[in-house]
Amino acid sequence: MRFLAILIEPRGLVLGSSQKDVSNLMAASPGKIQQAPQRGVLDWRAVLHQVAVSRSLDDLEESRLVAERKVLYQFSARGHDLTQVLLGTHLTGARDAVGGYYRSRPLLLTLGLPLDEALASTMMRAGGMSDGRDIGVVFNLPRQDGACVLPVCGGVGTQYTPAVGWAQALRYRERVLGDQRCAGSIAVAHGGDASTATNGFWAALNIVTTERLPFLFFIEDNGYGISVHSDLQTPGGNIAQNLSAFRGLRVLDGDGCDPAAAAALIEDAVAGVRGGDGPALLRLTVPRLSGHSGQDTQTYKSAAEIAAESARDPFIRLRAQIVPSLLAADEWDAQVNQARKEVADSLTRVDGRSAPDPARVRRYVFSETAADGSIEWQQQGGLRADGAAPPAGVTQAKPQGPRINLVTAVRRTLEHELQVNKRVLVFGEDVGRKGGVHAATLGLQEKFGAERVFDTSLSEEGIIGRAVGMAAAGLMPVPEIQFRKYADPAAEQLNDCGTMRWRTANRFATPMVVRIPGGFFKCGDPWHSQSNEVQWVHGIGWHVAMPSNAQDAVGLLRTALRGNDPTIFFEHRSLLDGGWARRAYPGDEFVVPFGKASVLREGTSMTVVSWGAMVERCEQAIERTGLSVELLDLRTLSPWDRESTLASVRKTRRCLIVHEDTITAGFGAEIAAVIAKDAFFDLDAPIERLAMPDVPSPHSSVLLDAVLPNVDAIALALSNLAEI
Repeated sequence: MRFLAILIEPRGLVLGSSQKDVSNLMAASPGKIQQAPQRGVLDWRAVLHQVAVSRSLDDLEESRLVAERKVLYQFSARGHDLTQVLLGTHLTGARDAVGGYYRSRPLLLTLGLPLDEALASTMMRAGGMSDGRDIGVVFNLPRQDGACVLPVCGGVGTQYTPAVGWAQALRYRERVLGDQRCAGSIAVAHGGDASTATNGFWAALNIVTTERLPFLFFIEDNGYGISVHSDLQTPGGNIAQNLSAFRGLRVLDGDGCDPAAAAALIEDAVAGVRGGDGPALLRLTVPRLSGHSGQDTQTYKSAAEIAAESARDPFIRLRAQIVPSLLAADEWDAQVNQARKEVADSLTRVDGRSAPDPARVRRYVFSETAADGSIEWQQQGGLRADGAAPPAGVTQAKPQGPRINLVTAVRRTLEHELQVNKRVLVFGEDVGRKGGVHAATLGLQEKFGAERVFDTSLSEEGIIGRAVGMAAAGLMPVPEIQFRKYADPAAEQLNDCGTMRWRTANRFATPMVVRIPGGFFKCGDPWHSQSNEVQWVHGIGWHVAMPSNAQDAVGLLRTALRGNDPTIFFEHRSLLDGGWARRAYPGDEFVVPFGKASVLREGTSMTVVSWGAMVERCEQAIERTGLSVELLDLRTLSPWDRESTLASVRKTRRCLIVHEDTITAGFGAEIAAVIAKDAFFDLDAPIERLAMPDVPSPHSSVLLDAVLPNVDAIALALSNLAEI
């Protein structure tokens, strides 16, 4: 088995259908070409056409559209275009996928992105792939058959781990779901050299090599990250040399300005991954012939350096290679002129389009249900876009057996959904053989196997990023983050996942359930005991569920697992085995609708609104005071039940909000603001909040009790509010 190959000269070359073609090209580029057995046929005329179209687009934007303010973000691909077109010709697998970046447009054009759609996106016109919501260079290409391009993000290095998730989904779909379209398909992460310094790159590298996934890192090295030279990105400025000893990775390195050499290397790299050799990394050096973006004047480069880059232009070298051996000079000129005409014609059509409709800008934050009950499904991602809609479930609980604790409720729900839906996968640090540090996945790997319940490396970026790719490939990933604070390294992937539906105008969505234990237990500390749920409520596109008891945990978790949007499912540590939170198992089809509060106690003197672990303390405090208090357990914070909250406050005319998160900008402030606006004249007293002061969770139980709302403090707040 081949694990490593450092290649400077090409090992394979496909130039045409005859030996004469090969000989001609060798003569055009003496000393650069090594003949090797051909695997296929490369149409150099088609390559020329795609590169010429890309160049024409870049020229149009740089010379005219940026100045006219019709394009606000312009990232030229000049110098990067030839290698991308060559790569695109080899991405022919039925379920291939690409994670790209902001300079990937030539690759997308080669894969079939319509020219009008590409230009409409950069020009912010109606009908573009984001409908004006995102910068035009962050493209996407949803496809159920043929190469899919995952939504590009504005962040550097964010493409790597989602592409890894797609690669793992390919293997899973083939082995477990029997999807033979995935056999031989691969995932590619396309990035610049500067992106190899990011967390996402190294997380992806770890995953693909330990899992031996069908994955290609396609790195274009132009020597710069904006103005920072590559020597400051990676030692020696060559990521391929630095990874030459990385186990399980085949490494290839070459000149992306030499068309024949680049074609051979790309073909060899793709064929190796597709043929089962394991993951590979291909680094190709290319010149960046324009600034980093349209606003970059490149004053940090000397005139000599810019001239040297221009002399390496792969478009010039392509002409030297194929004229006159394959094309006559006038045929080359005709191809270039044809590309310019196609771009000019596209501009005429796109310039006639209207601006995006402002009335639609609020749509597609979440999946939508029409008045007739129908739902406009996303084109790519999740169970429904893949034709696998789960049953709706029932809202009536059917208690079965003795009371169980909340952690057992979570485990039992996961077990049932794993049993009835083979697209569900549970993974994270220690969730496999150990069964999770909180025992929520105990025994699941033994029952369902390591393909479906598996451990991961210690990288939250890798855990969530690969979940994004799996969801895009039609699976339902259930990643676990061990403690709330540990989600912070994954914040970029979580944010990008939440906005995906909106920023692609419902083309893509990646439903998943991220299980996050957190909150205080017998003690606290700043690392394991944080709740900070408001961060995810503020994370656009995420549902946030915070059950206070075992029955609601079952219903909310099942709703999330059968839903069509990403959900943060918060498992409070103090409730996992807490006696108050125990309930009878409500049945295998029981669901709790999101955005519907539970009225645990009815009352007339005031309303208490709470969620999570504070609900138990509120109930105990109410019993202690003997007051007639209506207690609402919100259960979900995104969405939250405004209607029930306002109805209760209008009835009782007083309100106390109790939560564990710190008070400043906590979610209680949002609730209070809504009540103040919509029920102000119904109030007989000021709205009160009781929460943690603005300090981290302390470790000492004495200190924790001094800052956490306890039964005594809640009872006192109730009594004081009743007297106003």
